[in-house]
Amino acid sequence: MTLKVCPSLLLLFLAHSVWTRTVRQVYDDLDPEHWSHYTFECPQECFCPPSFPNALYCDNKGLKEIPAIPARIWYLYLQNNLIETISDKPFVNATHLRWINLNKNKITNSGIESGVLSKLKRLLYLFLEDNELEEVPAPLPVGLEQLRLARNKISRIPEGVFSNLENLTMLDLHQNNLLDSALQSDTFQGLNSLMQLNIAKNSLKKMPLSIPANTLQLFLDNNSIEVIPENYFSAIPKVTFLRLNYNKLSDDGIPPNGFNVSSILDLQLSHNQLTKIPPINARLEHLHLDHNRIKSVNGTQICPVSITVAEDYGFYGNIPRLRYLRLDGNEIQPPIPLDIMICFRLLQAVVI
Repeated sequence: MTLKVCPSLLLLFLAHSVWTRTVRQVYDDLDPEHWSHYTFECPQECFCPPSFPNALYCDNKGLKEIPAIPARIWYLYLQNNLIETISDKPFVNATHLRWINLNKNKITNSGIESGVLSKLKRLLYLFLEDNELEEVPAPLPVGLEQLRLARNKISRIPEGVFSNLENLTMLDLHQNNLLDSALQSDTFQGLNSLMQLNIAKNSLKKMPLSIPANTLQLFLDNNSIEVIPENYFSAIPKVTFLRLNYNKLSDDGIPPNGFNVSSILDLQLSHNQLTKIPPINARLEHLHLDHNRIKSVNGTQICPVSITVAEDYGFYGNIPRLRYLRLDGNEIQPPIPLDIMICFRLLQAVVI
């Protein structure tokens, strides 16, 4: 039963805030007067749009190797090909590259020439999703801001591979073969600017160690995590979005105030083994608890402030901010208890 659906503009804004600089912003940094210094050669296998002279489109061409990249190119699109190797030769003149998309190829670690990536000094965005990598490639360009390695076969992260990536804001490792043993206490050391970490759809049984302190978005869906360690989130005091859907969390695996964290605005615990709603913070705005084993809801017990305070319209300083509550797929029967509505005065949607 859905009472009312009203999307939160604030959450949409924050969800997009982790991206570093948009393509347009980077493009604007290029002075058109500089284009005259470069010849307008274009590999015959590719497309070079006259209106976007520093972009090279070689996607969906059935390529088995990377063509020679002209010196003027900043944006290189090579996705959806049959490329197996990354060697130095095509990049000899490509000293201005900011963006490389090599998604959906057949690249292996052995096919990446030693040091070829780290030589791309100005590279900001590297996309290597849907390839055949078995470990995070190393060394990497020190200026990287986004590294996307989803849907490979990665089971190993070389020691120190991220230690010099101080500008990296997004690291996507979802849908790989990572075990707990692959994530050591120093694995993410050096990622001082990281804001989004995606390790969903791996084979983790424990919460990862030493998440960078500035992380805003942590995605751990579709693992086999059973326990949240005591005070786990005190080490990542800025975490705002937390996804733990499709794990094995039970009531016993969550400390008494495990999710009572003031920074968390969006908490997703769908498809776990919970029988009751864990304590939450008054600042939480979105709570997903669908498809657990919850049989009843007591608003007085889950309210992060006393019901008396919640009833006082004048007490806005600590009024619970929950706007969206999802409880479908449990054993809860409508109607929604009145004390839920009394506590969460800002609630806009409840799904049972």
